[in-house]
Amino acid sequence: MGKVHILIVEDEADIQQLVSYNLIRAGFNVTCADSGEEALECLREENIDCMLLDLMLPGLSGIEVCSEVKKGRAKEYADVPIIMLTAKGEEEDVVAGLDCGADDYITKPFSPKVLIARIKTVLRRSAARLDNKSDGGPSTIVCGNLVINQGKHEVRLNDIEIQLTATEFGILALLAGKAGWVFTRQQIIDAVRGYDFLITPRAIDVQIFGLRKKLGESGKMIETVRGIGYRFKNVNQQEEALEI
Repeated sequence: MGKVHILIVEDEADIQQLVSYNLIRAGFNVTCADSGEEALECLREENIDCMLLDLMLPGLSGIEVCSEVKKGRAKEYADVPIIMLTAKGEEEDVVAGLDCGADDYITKPFSPKVLIARIKTVLRRSAARLDNKSDGGPSTIVCGNLVINQGKHEVRLNDIEIQLTATEFGILALLAGKAGWVFTRQQIIDAVRGYDFLITPRAIDVQIFGLRKKLGESGKMIETVRGIGYRFKNVNQQEEALEI
């Protein structure tokens, strides 16, 4: 197997060189892009395994690039994990990065050793997801009139597609896949984003609020378990969600 190929999308030359140097020393192949458009072009022309993406870029922002990869004109590369690498570290910036589909979020300044460790963690999770896809195909979770297709990353309510963020989808699939089970906020963070992810339990409450709102009356199926976390109500009191 060849070396892992990392795409660094960073317009500041000194940071780009620092990251490149450390990744090459760690045994990675590296390609650099100075703008969002150049990053999308690199994805088309090269076999990229992971992208390090700055938020503040000339032209397309990091958020826009991530959205294009996960859901837009470059969605054929949606399986490529994306790590936001940015100076913007406020909670709302982190949440915005996660919502557009980023797999991790690292703030500057950062430790090169920590960066490399996080890249390896994201690559492991990505490989596990791809293995799951190849093992018998994706599953579909059916909860009454709510259908969650994990392969298509699609949710339909009364046969109408509901637009969810990546984080909202992950939370819904987790809860609905184990209807009746109680998950703590930390368990939700761990399952959806990984153990080393910079997101607070309070941010999970915000995601749940938005998810309930988008699901309308069906949002009531997401129940708060006081002092613990959340669970997805069984379609009836005897049967759990059907997983195909």
